Amino acid sequence: MAKTGKSDEYWRAKLSGEQYRVTRKHGTEPAWSHPLNEEKRAGVYSCVCCGAALFSSEAKYDSGSGWPSFFQPATESAVSSRADRSLFMRRTEIHCTRCEAHLGHLFDDGPQPTGLRYCMNGTALTFDPDE
Repeated sequence: MAKTGKSDEYWRAKLSGEQYRVTRKHGTEPAWSHPLNEEKRAGVYSCVCCGAALFSSEAKYDSGSGWPSFFQPATESAVSSRADRSLFMRRTEIHCTRCEAHLGHLFDDGPQPTGLRYCMNGTALTFDPDE
């Protein structure tokens, strides 16, 4: 997947203040605050910054966390990870591979078949329902 390489100035102009804070400054939206947490329709969840397809509704589940959660990405190359040691914790931060937007975190308390929970900020995603 080709990287976008856009400037900070570009992202500030393109995104809302909250989208910029979450995706470019590694923020976290409050739990239960985004409507995509409740989205039940079939479709694709994409990066709000660059439009890359990240997750399928087929992998979405209700984790009870207050954030949209998935047990796997749409493809292996859709997202990338890195260690996050902020807030005195050790977590795995998840990014869009194409534009490096901060999406959320990965935990190992998810359902089968992967046992993983991709806990994403709804602010970092768009949803395109199947027709």
